Amino acid sequence: MSPPSVNDDVSTSDYPSHEYVDAAIAPPTLFTGAKQHPATDAEHQPLLGQSVRVKYRSGSRAEALVVVVCIACTTGVSSLLNGHVIVALPMMADDLGLSVDLVLWSVPAPPVSPSLACSSSCAVTDATSSRLMFLLGCFLQCLFTSACGFAQTGTQLIVFRALSGVAASFCLPASVSIIYDTFPAGPWRNAAFASMGGGQPVGYGVGLVLGGILTSTAGWPWGFHVVALTNSIVLVLAAWQLPVNSDSAPPVSWRRLAFGIDWIGAFIASISLALLSYILAVITGDTSNIRNPTNICLLGLSLALMPAFVAWVHHQEHNDRPALIPNSLWSNKGFTSICINVFLMWGAFNAFEQVLNLVYQKVKGLDAFATALAFLPMPISGLLAYPAIGLVVHRIRADWIVLATTVASCVSPLLMALSGPSWSYWVGAFPALLLNATASDSLFTISNLLIMSVFPGNTQGLAGGVFSTIAQIGKSMGLAVVALIAESITTHSSIEDKESPEALMEGYRAAFWFLFALSAASFFVSFWGLHGIGKVGRAAAA
Repeated sequence: MSPPSVNDDVSTSDYPSHEYVDAAIAPPTLFTGAKQHPATDAEHQPLLGQSVRVKYRSGSRAEALVVVVCIACTTGVSSLLNGHVIVALPMMADDLGLSVDLVLWSVPAPPVSPSLACSSSCAVTDATSSRLMFLLGCFLQCLFTSACGFAQTGTQLIVFRALSGVAASFCLPASVSIIYDTFPAGPWRNAAFASMGGGQPVGYGVGLVLGGILTSTAGWPWGFHVVALTNSIVLVLAAWQLPVNSDSAPPVSWRRLAFGIDWIGAFIASISLALLSYILAVITGDTSNIRNPTNICLLGLSLALMPAFVAWVHHQEHNDRPALIPNSLWSNKGFTSICINVFLMWGAFNAFEQVLNLVYQKVKGLDAFATALAFLPMPISGLLAYPAIGLVVHRIRADWIVLATTVASCVSPLLMALSGPSWSYWVGAFPALLLNATASDSLFTISNLLIMSVFPGNTQGLAGGVFSTIAQIGKSMGLAVVALIAESITTHSSIEDKESPEALMEGYRAAFWFLFALSAASFFVSFWGLHGIGKVGRAAAA
């Protein structure tokens, strides 16, 4: 399908309503159908602030549904893998000789440095093609997920999980770009983002049950192989059905790949976070390891590289050169707020899952399959929440939705922190699981729509990549800190047997209190940063 030009007429019978969008151009850009690129021809450059009429790709409703299904399946497969990893966690730790405290954060959320690939892959996507990056991410995720099933040591498993995380980071920014290319602002785009998020609870629920069955029967490696097979099916579907926009995108340039991406900034940030990951891994099992002079030096170097990264991207931006995460992004109060929120909520949401999983398997003594069944309320509530949010997000103020769902999410860790041995599943864990995902579900949809509304088209991919990067770092850091808290409290417990359910529960209870504090902090950040942002996801005026 040939992409339309800016001046083409459009038929209102095409599948998305509101085909034309009034866009204030700042700086001047030319919309070419698949991405917005700086206008290179003076006759095409509108005056600063001038409203132009641009056209989105035309197609049938069936084609639109295919795009949504492909993207939803990709996020679903990633969550399918996460669901399997959660229920198989204790058995993987036993088989590979890793401490549960280390596996708690390093396997479910691989070391934080690969998450920076989200920002780098956004730049690569802009230099190549969102479809190409989407397919490449699916292929690599299939490859490294299968490799996890063949891992013979804990180190191999952690490395393959990290590489699969890099592969997944290729898919997410490309998915956002594909949605932006295909659907104008309005109900179709809202539904696309809701479906993209809705694939997560569906995949997660299937992963829980499938992982519980396979871990209890054939063994946990088969869970990775089944996920890889499912991923290969999604890859074939995407390669067959995702639309090709070869005419609308600029030709792939090796020069742009070499010099149009802030590789130095990515290197600085990756080294800093890789060293931090190493230190967290070293002290997770024994906090006294932090006194080692080598570890002190590495921690100091990691912390010193953080302001160095800020100074570097400031230098790049000041000289109009590519910057991995430009400092100017943080001047937008709403964007800063949602990034802080996603850092806190993704850390709290994922850590809650992991800690509750260990409570059921290590404290209550349930097997993997019984634990998977106990977790089912969470993916079911997520499956219901995403379409509900997609339907009402353009009707209710976004800050009200985020604040209400954050309060609901605060209840989950609070219930588990207060729960006692006499509490039944239906009084404590069941409502906690139902409410845990509400804030993260709403924040995912609202944040993407907010990015689309407050940033010009030529920076939306970058902002989306930064948002995804912050989410992954928050997930890794939240799990790492929770593991440290649980291990430290259990070690200093007055109970003599540190492996007893009573001693372990003291550490897990402290972790739940910490997660409650994270959720409460997110509420106040939302109140400060999102107050008065109004409704998002409304169709642009024709």
